[in-house]
Amino acid sequence: MKKVFMVGSPLVFFDERSVLYVYEVRLEDVSVPLFLHPRYTTDMARNTNGTGFSLKDELFNKKKVEYLGSLFAQTDGRFDAEAFVQEVMKDMLSLELKQRIVCIAKGLEKQLPIDFEKACTCIVKALPDELDPYKTDDDFGDFIFAPLGEYVIRNGLKKEFLKTSLATLKEITKRFSMEDAIRYFINAFPEETMKELGSWTHDQNYHVRRLVSEGTRPLLPWSGRVVLEVSGPLPYLDILHADSTRYVTRSVANHINDISKKEPKVAVQTLSRWQKKGIQEKTEMDWMTRHSLRTLLKQGHTGALEMLGYHTRPKINVSDIVVNYDTVKMGESLDFSCTVTAQRDEKLMVDYVIDFVKANGQTKPKVFKLKKFELKKGESVTLKKSHRFRKDATTFTLYPGEHSVTLQINGTQIDSVPFTLT
Repeated sequence: MKKVFMVGSPLVFFDERSVLYVYEVRLEDVSVPLFLHPRYTTDMARNTNGTGFSLKDELFNKKKVEYLGSLFAQTDGRFDAEAFVQEVMKDMLSLELKQRIVCIAKGLEKQLPIDFEKACTCIVKALPDELDPYKTDDDFGDFIFAPLGEYVIRNGLKKEFLKTSLATLKEITKRFSMEDAIRYFINAFPEETMKELGSWTHDQNYHVRRLVSEGTRPLLPWSGRVVLEVSGPLPYLDILHADSTRYVTRSVANHINDISKKEPKVAVQTLSRWQKKGIQEKTEMDWMTRHSLRTLLKQGHTGALEMLGYHTRPKINVSDIVVNYDTVKMGESLDFSCTVTAQRDEKLMVDYVIDFVKANGQTKPKVFKLKKFELKKGESVTLKKSHRFRKDATTFTLYPGEHSVTLQINGTQIDSVPFTLT
């Protein structure tokens, strides 16, 4: 797989079939596939000015707008698809990604009935077939349906329309996740919306079940925060953690990871409780536990480490870290190595921490994964790593100055070596 561009929060990849992958990034850490859809090919991967890759042009372009308009025209003779496309394209290409969603929603407002409930009937009728029910993962849907959620927010965020709005979002999410849209209704009508979401935890469609977890996440990327207490959705996660679909359980694991950043004890206790219940298959529960605790593991959280079988004070001998250069230029790599010897049988998780200089001259640590392995008593392993300092990174900016690299094993920092980045 070849990485071709990094933009804002997502990392964008193309494989040998020119299929687009977009990966969600949280705290500069690639974590979860947002969508994988064969419709998104390199045919529309150019900026509107003809140079480079543009995510906004890939997701929202004239062909996509025409496709959306045709869906409505096929089911509603009053919908003027040509006028809709002209209205949207008048301004859309000059807008950023989220602004394009709003632009398309405004275009729909000029074509759909003024009566909101009648408009929602038109939306549901225009929807294409549901996403493949036989898939179990990586089927986020087509972004061109995001404006439908925006339309519902703009026109249906009222008490008298709540039932219709939620029912419409439920249908749309079977084609494209309404995880962002549902949050507006949670914040405006928390009690009523959460009650409805509770009934969706047993829905036959796994996209609807996933929405219950994803839409209530405390720290959902690209979305505003919800008014819910961290523990509020836990009764729903108690049900969804046992789901047979990885798309759902991944969302649950990401939800628990969000909780761990606010309430680490709650996250660890919840996972422990699920493990004891034994409702989920062991292999899936083990995967969920690892994925849920990834942030706490980087932080060296004792409860998280012990849950995964790591000694927080491993009995090991570690040689001094050897680095190739005391000074590294931006764009070049820092190579370092060390040898670890076990004094008893040990399960080890090795990370390295780089203290990066920030704009204000202070340093901030960032943890990188190195290797997980097991050693028998007396066994040794030599670890080597080459870390490149990219000048063209878009998620953060490098600054020259005194840095350091620190070896971290099972959450405990072992040895640190300074170096200068120029």
